[in-house]
Amino acid sequence: MKRFKAIIQYDGTDFVGYQIQPNGRTVQEEIEKALQRMHKGTPIKIVGSGRTDTGVHAKGQVIHFDSPLLIPPDKYRKALQTYTPYDISFVSVEEVVSDFHARFGTTGKEYRYFVNRSPVFDPFARRFALHYPFALDIAKMREAADVLTGEHDFTSFCAAGSGREDKVRTIYAIDIIEDGDTLTFSFKGNGFLYNMVRILVGTLLDVGNRRLSIAQVKENLEAQDRTKGAKTASPQGLFLWEVYYD
Repeated sequence: MKRFKAIIQYDGTDFVGYQIQPNGRTVQEEIEKALQRMHKGTPIKIVGSGRTDTGVHAKGQVIHFDSPLLIPPDKYRKALQTYTPYDISFVSVEEVVSDFHARFGTTGKEYRYFVNRSPVFDPFARRFALHYPFALDIAKMREAADVLTGEHDFTSFCAAGSGREDKVRTIYAIDIIEDGDTLTFSFKGNGFLYNMVRILVGTLLDVGNRRLSIAQVKENLEAQDRTKGAKTASPQGLFLWEVYYD
C-alpha cells in the first residue's frame, strides 16, 4: 500500500462544499467515486487539508489517499483527471511517506478573496469575484489589516456554528493588492475558523466604505463576540490558494 499526495483545484460554484454531505454534490464524493472506479469497485477514502464551504473555490487544496495500484504518479494524475468532472482538476500527484497527513501535517494556509470593482457588472466574473463598485479607502483598509494581523482570539470573526472551542489563531500577513478593477485580499495564517476569512473581508470592506472605524475594529476583536463582527462576505470570491507543509 502506497500513500499519495495530490494538489487539486476546483470551481466550487456547483458544489455544496468539499466534504461529503447528504444534501448535495461535493468535491470529496466526486474524487472518491473516481478512485473507486479506478480500483474496480473498492472504496478509497481521501483526506483533505481542510474543507471549503458551498460556493468556495480552491487553487491549491491538498488531499492524501492510500492505494495498492502500481502505477506512476503522473499516470495516476491523468487517470483521476479522466474520471473526475470538469470542475475538478488534478495539478499533481506524488508518492509520499506513509505518515504524511494532508490535514494534521499543515503548517499554514493562504486564502485569497477577489473583488471586482468595475462600475459595470461583469457576468463572466460573477462566479469568481464579489462585485463591489463602491468607493473604498484602501489606506484605511490596510491600517485595519495591521490591527487584525498577529495572534488573536477571533471569536468575533467566526461563524456562530463553529464547533471549535479554541478560537485563537495567528495571521501572518494580510495583503490588499490593487490591479485595475480587481482588488485581491491575501490572508496567510496558521489556521482559519469557520467563515473567518469571509468575515474578515466583510470587516475590511466596511472599513473601506467608512461604516467601521479602526477603533471599532479593535473593539470588535477584543469583544470576542460574533454579534459585534461585520457581515460575512459572499462565498464566490474566496479561494483556498495554498497549503503549507514542513
